[in-house]
Amino acid sequence: MKALATAIIILLAYAANAQDLVYKPRNPNFGGDTFNYQWLLSSAEAQNKLKDNTVTTKTKTELESFTENLNSQLLNLVSRSLFTQQFGNNGISEGSYTFGSLSVEIFPSENGLTVTILDTNTGEQTQVIIPKS
Repeated sequence: MKALATAIIILLAYAANAQDLVYKPRNPNFGGDTFNYQWLLSSAEAQNKLKDNTVTTKTKTELESFTENLNSQLLNLVSRSLFTQQFGNNGISEGSYTFGSLSVEIFPSENGLTVTILDTNTGEQTQVIIPKS
């Protein structure tokens, strides 16, 4: 009986197969698949019980949206009118121009037409390069 039990155990042990354990990281920060990022983030946000009370999302009313849109259109109209007065219908030409506290200098460069805008109140300067076509 002992011999039979031993033979069965040996046969079962011989028939058992095993494979290597392979570690595959899930987190993309540690070499995992980048497509797991959104899943991990949504899981973390779902488990997060803390809420930031200092953040307030203010939704605009239709009247506020309309007012903002109207102001934007009026400013666009005024700026287009000033642009036409300053440059005419021919578009931007080389030279120096002043719009209130803004000094605008337009000159050609290697890269194209360069527009330098200087705020004389603050000293801030912005340079825009319009590439050659």
